[in-house]
Amino acid sequence: MSLPAGEATFAIADLDSTLAQRIVDVHIWAVKAGLRGADAPELFDGYCQRLVINGTPLWRAHSAMETLHPQWRGYGVTWRRDLNAIAPESYPHGDDDDPGWVRSPFNALIERARAGEANPTMRRRLAAGPAERDFPALEEFFAAGAADYAAYLFVYGDPAAMGAAQADRSHGGGVVYSFATDRKSGFADDDLALVEATLPALALAMKAHAGHAIASGLLRAYLGWDAGGRVHAGAVTRGSMERLTAAILFADIRGFTPLSDSAPGPAVIDLLNDAFEAMAAPLRERGGQVLKFIGDAMLATFSFDEEGRAATCARALDAAVEARGNLEAMNRVRAEAGAPVAEVDFALHAGEVLYGNVGAADRLDFTAIGPAINEAVRIEALCQPLGRAILVSAEFAAILRDAGRPLPSLGLHALRGVRAPKELFALDDDGAATAPGSA
Repeated sequence: MSLPAGEATFAIADLDSTLAQRIVDVHIWAVKAGLRGADAPELFDGYCQRLVINGTPLWRAHSAMETLHPQWRGYGVTWRRDLNAIAPESYPHGDDDDPGWVRSPFNALIERARAGEANPTMRRRLAAGPAERDFPALEEFFAAGAADYAAYLFVYGDPAAMGAAQADRSHGGGVVYSFATDRKSGFADDDLALVEATLPALALAMKAHAGHAIASGLLRAYLGWDAGGRVHAGAVTRGSMERLTAAILFADIRGFTPLSDSAPGPAVIDLLNDAFEAMAAPLRERGGQVLKFIGDAMLATFSFDEEGRAATCARALDAAVEARGNLEAMNRVRAEAGAPVAEVDFALHAGEVLYGNVGAADRLDFTAIGPAINEAVRIEALCQPLGRAILVSAEFAAILRDAGRPLPSLGLHALRGVRAPKELFALDDDGAATAPGSA
């Protein structure tokens, strides 16, 4: 029993009592799982397990959804009977023209939806002959033992807008499913009746998760992993702040104003992207959180408790050193290509910060503020006069010294806006390095 254009042509009362009960059970499970907030992998795994329990000879199943994220175009989940497990995957931007995608059943369904077909479906009896294997992926499935294949697309919103730049993708563009069996006779009518009657409930549950995942991903991409997670979890009250002790890393591109005045806008943006990635990458595996990019500067924190302060400050220092190495390598490549380069100064400090919501009633920022942040900014401003790429505060250096990692002192220096002079420290091997192509 196959449904044309995604529309049901039967009522539950028309089915035998066993199949009707299976449909009701799977439908109720999907609704409850969606209300509980199950994520897409859990939903799809649970759905496939229930198909198998109800006698569907499932061999392989796949689900894919479009998303809204700076890194990813979409994500998918594959279920396999031989593993009795799922394998999540993500799809980066920029592979829309990949031949494997262009010549896929999923892309064919999407093109049909864009042409106006409501929730298009596809059925291919792979064992019936080459004409039924009209996509390379279907030939691969057949060679691996599949005999029958069915695919379904559920569109979220306007089908004609799927994939369009101006489309509202706050819940994703839609979800597509495929199911394959290796039973020689293929899927029975009851197998597909169960799938087609219950997939809309699963699609709705996955849409709910898609909205949650998109909001979470965007908040973390634009606010930072920790700050975005806190906001999404409910930390939204203006003025709500938490006191944290943290290592603070502040980095700024030296001489950026004249560079931005002389270089074309796209070249400046390209340089900023390369430089920020070189600086941020070492933080990810060391527990650092990028709080914000401020023009050509980056502010990051590594929160710690008393017990873990030495290890945390060591990780912060290692991140700065690795970032400096990344920038040197980046500058060599850019200089050889005749592109602008970036000389970056770093300041490391440790102290108490206020972390939370600040701003106007209708425009908030989740950030860190306090004297320690201001001092880190002032310390960085002394990198060029002192001929250093990395400067360290006395508070940060004391923590490292107590852990057996002393740094050489540069003496007392006045910080703009700070009442008393502050002792600053540097790395043994840190000198006045000039970026390739900047002299």
